[in-house]
Amino acid sequence: MLIIMVATLVSCNCECSDKANKKIAERNKQTCVDFFKTLENEDAKGLTALFAADAVHVNPYSSGIFPEGAKGREAIFNYWKPVFPNFDGMTYPIDYILATENPNFIIVKYKGQIKLKNDAGIYENNYYSTFKFNSEGQITEYVEIFNPSTAAKAFGLIEKIK
Repeated sequence: MLIIMVATLVSCNCECSDKANKKIAERNKQTCVDFFKTLENEDAKGLTALFAADAVHVNPYSSGIFPEGAKGREAIFNYWKPVFPNFDGMTYPIDYILATENPNFIIVKYKGQIKLKNDAGIYENNYYSTFKFNSEGQITEYVEIFNPSTAAKAFGLIEKIK
């Protein structure tokens, strides 16, 4: 009888834990969607509100010609605010959003489609990003992985890649 009670408690704890993790993962996946919507709306304040005060934004493939990222909510705001006036709109169609075994770690595959000013065309690149979250659902780390050669070619900077 004792074995059955222990097994029932363990099973319940696992089910309860799974439900809680799924709820956390769904909340964090929605924040990822909100992240891209704020970019499309060119809303630097709304974007940075999604981040924890001590969050980091990392561009591991900055290649010496693009910003490496930013540390802290204010720096993240200062990173994004000047970006929006340089373009005539942007969209980020999402291919998929994956929650990992850790519901506070989300992976997103998407495409950036950015309309250049003066009818200069559209810059497109494929991206993967990872998002880490704290227990309050704020982004603590955003890593943006893109093809720097594609970006450098689009902006006439290919010879500057390091």
